[in-house]
Amino acid sequence: MRLRNIPGARERIAASPFVVPEEEMKEKRGKWGAVFGNRNPLYLEVGMGKGRFITDLASGNPEKNYIGIEKYSSVLLRALEKREEREDLRNLLFLRMEAEELPLVFGEEEVAGIYLNFSDPWPKDRHAKRRLPSRQFLERYDQILAREGKIEFKTDNRPLFDFALEEAKAAGWKVEACTFDLHRDPVLSRGNIMTEYEERFLEKGNPICKLILSR
Repeated sequence: MRLRNIPGARERIAASPFVVPEEEMKEKRGKWGAVFGNRNPLYLEVGMGKGRFITDLASGNPEKNYIGIEKYSSVLLRALEKREEREDLRNLLFLRMEAEELPLVFGEEEVAGIYLNFSDPWPKDRHAKRRLPSRQFLERYDQILAREGKIEFKTDNRPLFDFALEEAKAAGWKVEACTFDLHRDPVLSRGNIMTEYEERFLEKGNPICKLILSR
C-alpha cells in the first residue's frame, strides 16, 4: 500500500509530549517504569499503524503501560491524533523507530508482552528476515521479553501466518494458541480488540488468523 506523505508530520510528532524523542529513546533502556512513573507491566505494539488497537487497549487497561512503535511519520501522526483526543490516558506513549532496534531501546525482560497486528508481509523470499514474525525478529523479542511474556500475532495473510508458525517452531517457541478464523473462535475472539485493517478485512469476508507464542 502506498503511504501518503503528510507535510509537517515529523514536526508535529517532535513537538508532542506523547512521543519520546528519537535521540532520547536509547537512554530510557531499562528505565521505562520511571518514564511512566510506576512499576506496571509494559506492553508493546510493533508496527501499530494508525493506533486504534493500542489506544483502545490502553484505555481498557489502566493498570498496564503501553508503547506503540511505528516507523512511518505520516502513519504515526494518525495514531497521535487519536491519543490527543484521549487526555485521560496516562499509560500510552509512542516511539518512531525501526523495529530492528528494539534491543537497543528496551532492556532484558523489560517487556511483558508484544503485539504484532497485520504486519507487512514482505512477500519476496529475499525479504523474509524483514517480516516481524521471522526468526530474526523472534531473537530480538527474546532479548527484551519477560520469561513468562507472550507474543500475539494477527493477520489476514495466510502465507504470512503459515510462515510465522514455521518460524516459531524453528526458533524453539511454543504455540500456545492458534486459529485460522479468529472471529468464529469462541475462546480467542473473547475480548478481541480490532484494528482499522481488521475491520476492513472482515467487511470483505477475509478470515483473520491469530497465534499466541511463549517460550
